[in-house]
Amino acid sequence: MKFIPHQYQEYATERILDTPYIALLLEMGLGKTVSTLTAIDKLLNDYFDAERVLVIAPLRVAEDTWAREVGKWDHLQHLRIAKVLGSAEQRRRALRAEADIWVINRENVEWIVSEYGSKWPFDTVVIDESSSFKNPQAKRFKALRRVRPMIKRVVELTGTPAPNSLMDLWPQIYLLDQGERLGKTITGFRDRYFTPGARSGHVVYEWKQKQEAEQRIYESIADVVVSMKAADWLDLPERIDRKVPVKLNGQARELYKKMERDLLLPYADADVVANTAAVLSNKLLQMASGAVYDEDRGVKLIHDAKLDALEDIIEAAQGKPVMVFYNFKHSLSRIQERFPQARILRKGKDGNEDIRAWNNDEIPLMLLHPKSAGHGLNLQESSCQTVVWYDQNWSLEEDQQANARVHRQGQTRRIVVLRLVAEGTMDEEVVEALERKATGQESLMQAVKARIERVKAG
Repeated sequence: MKFIPHQYQEYATERILDTPYIALLLEMGLGKTVSTLTAIDKLLNDYFDAERVLVIAPLRVAEDTWAREVGKWDHLQHLRIAKVLGSAEQRRRALRAEADIWVINRENVEWIVSEYGSKWPFDTVVIDESSSFKNPQAKRFKALRRVRPMIKRVVELTGTPAPNSLMDLWPQIYLLDQGERLGKTITGFRDRYFTPGARSGHVVYEWKQKQEAEQRIYESIADVVVSMKAADWLDLPERIDRKVPVKLNGQARELYKKMERDLLLPYADADVVANTAAVLSNKLLQMASGAVYDEDRGVKLIHDAKLDALEDIIEAAQGKPVMVFYNFKHSLSRIQERFPQARILRKGKDGNEDIRAWNNDEIPLMLLHPKSAGHGLNLQESSCQTVVWYDQNWSLEEDQQANARVHRQGQTRRIVVLRLVAEGTMDEEVVEALERKATGQESLMQAVKARIERVKAG
C-alpha cells in the first residue's frame, strides 16, 4: 500500500529525525508506528545516522504490530525485522540474525541488557508505550537506565504518558535526557514539584502537586516532547459514553452489604493500607458483576443482573457485532455460558486470525480483557458500534487504550461505549474515578475509605 502521510505524521517523522531523543505523546489512532518506521528508514538508509535499532514493546505489539506495519506499506517493505521473542535460545538466535530492526517485549529488557553488558550494540532505541516504564523501581527501568549512556537516539511513544499522576513522567523523561530536565533522581523531582500529603509514619501515601507544577514541568520538557490529540487531527465519528444502571435484586443486595460490612468494618478504626484496599475493592467489584471467589478459588454466584443487561444490549444491536470487556475470569466463563456465540481474542497467530475474522464481521460477540487488548490492535473495520464494559476497571490507561481499539482512525461509524454499573456498589466509585481522571491506588484508597465512612455512619 502506498503511504500518503497526514500532515501530523510528516511532522512526527521530522521531529524524530531532528531530535536525538524525543517523546511522541500521540493519542490512539494517529499512526505513530508508521511515522516512527518512516523516520527509522531514513535514519538507516538516507541519513546513515543509525545502524542497529531496538524496539521495546508490549508482547502482542512485539509479536505482530511492527512487522505487520512494515509489510503493509510499500516504502517500508525492504526493512528486515527480527523478533527477539520466545525461549532464551530463540531470542539469542534472533539477535544474531541479519536485520535492521530488532523487536523485543518489555518483560525481556533486563535480559537483553544483561546479555550484552558493556557491549551494548543498539544505537537507536524505540520504547513503544513508554508509560510501562513509569515505575523508577521496576527492573526494566533500572536495566535500561544502565545502558542509556551508550544509546545515541531514543524515541518514546505513548498516548497516556501520566495515567495516574505527573509523577509518572519522571522515569520516562529520564530515559530521554538522563535527568537533564526533571532532575537526576525521583526524590529531587518529587521535592521540587510536589508536597507530601497523607502519610503513615515515614511512609507517604499521597503526593500533592505544588502550585503551577504542571505548567513548570511541561515547560521544562517542551523541547523533547511532542503532544498530539486525535481530536485535533482526525475527523472521527461521535463517541457516546453511557452508564447502564443495573439493579440488584433484594438477595444480591443483602449479600453485597453483608460482605461489605464484614470486610470493611474490621478496618474501620485503622488506616487502610493499599494492599488491603485493593483486596477489598476487588472482592466488591466481583460481587457487583455477579460472582465472587472464595478462599479455595471456588466461585460463589451472587446474581445474573449484568448478564440480563448484556442480553438486552446484544438484542438491541440487531445483529451487529458487540465488543465486551471483562476483568474477572468468572465473568468470562459466565458470559461464555450464557452466550455460546462469544469468542475471546487468542494469542499469536490464532489472535491474528481472530482480528481478521472480527474485522470481517465473522464474530458476533468478542470478549476482551483490557490488559491484552490495550496496544496495537486495529479492530475498527468491523461494523461494531457497541462497546460494553461488563466489569469496571480502575485503570484510566487501560480504559482509554481499550476503547481506542474501535474508536480510532479508519472508523466510520458512531460508537457507543456502555458501562454496566451495579447500583449501590463499588462500580459507581470506579466510574466516578475514571470521570475525574484520577485513577490508580490513590483513587482506590479514597473510594474504599469513603465507603468505610458510609458503612460506619449507617
